Amino acid sequence: MDSILLIDDDVEMCDRLGQYLQCEGFHIDTVHNGEQGLKRALLGDHSLIVLEVMLPKINGIELLRRLRTESNARVLFLTTRGEEVDRIIGLEVGADDYVSKPFSARELLARIRAILRRPDAGSEVGMRRPERIVIGDVEMDTGTRGVSRGGFKVDLTALEFNILELLLRTAGRVVARDQLATMVLGRRFSPSDRSIDVHVCKIRRKLDRQASGEERIKSIRSVGYMYALSGKVARNLSECESVQIDGGEIITLEAVLK
Repeated sequence: MDSILLIDDDVEMCDRLGQYLQCEGFHIDTVHNGEQGLKRALLGDHSLIVLEVMLPKINGIELLRRLRTESNARVLFLTTRGEEVDRIIGLEVGADDYVSKPFSARELLARIRAILRRPDAGSEVGMRRPERIVIGDVEMDTGTRGVSRGGFKVDLTALEFNILELLLRTAGRVVARDQLATMVLGRRFSPSDRSIDVHVCKIRRKLDRQASGEERIKSIRSVGYMYALSGKVARNLSECESVQIDGGEIITLEAVLK
C-alpha cells in the first residue's frame, strides 16, 4: 500500500481528503505545520508528499528547498489558483507537479497516481535492458539512472532524468509538449501548464551549454523541445538503430561517439 504524507494547515480539508484517499487504497499521515512536516518528510517513510504552500512555522517552498538537500521524495504541491509565482517557484525548487486550489478530489487522485507511476531515481524503468546513451559530452546510463557531462556527474531529479532520456532518444527531432506531458508526467497537457517548461529550464542549467555556446535543448515555439545535435553527432545518426516507445519512433544513440 502506498503511503502519502499530507502537509496542510487546513485540518478539515485534511480530514476529508484523507478519508477519500484511504478509500482509494492509500495510507495517509497528516501534519499541520511546516516544522513537523519537514521532520516527517525527512524520515523517508512515504511514497508521496502532498504539500501546501502556505504553512505556519516553515512555508511549503522553504520546506521543499530544505527537503531537496537530503531527499528526492516525490512531492505534489498545492497552490492557490492564480498564484503562478508559487507554482513556478515550487517546480524550480523540486516539486514533481502541482494542483491549484480549489481542486476536485478526483483531479488530485489522478495527479497522485500519475506521479506514483513514474520510475523513481533508484529504479530501472520496467524490464528494459539497461542502455548507455551518449550524445557529445553527455552520457546517460539507464540502468543506474546516472547522467554525466564531460565526465562529471550531473544530479537530476527522477522527473528531470525521464524528460532528458526522452529528449536524448529523440535527439535532432522535435518532441511536442503534449507528448512530453503524456509520456513523462502521465497526464494530458494544458496550454496554461508550465510544468514541462520549468523542468526543461532546470535541466538546461544543470547541463550548461555545449562547447560551441549552443543551447543543448532548444525551444521550438508553440510546439515543444529538441535536443540539439552537434555536426559530428548528426553525421553518425545513420549508425543508430531505431526502437519504439509508446508507438513513437525513438532513436537509441548507444554507438554514437564511442
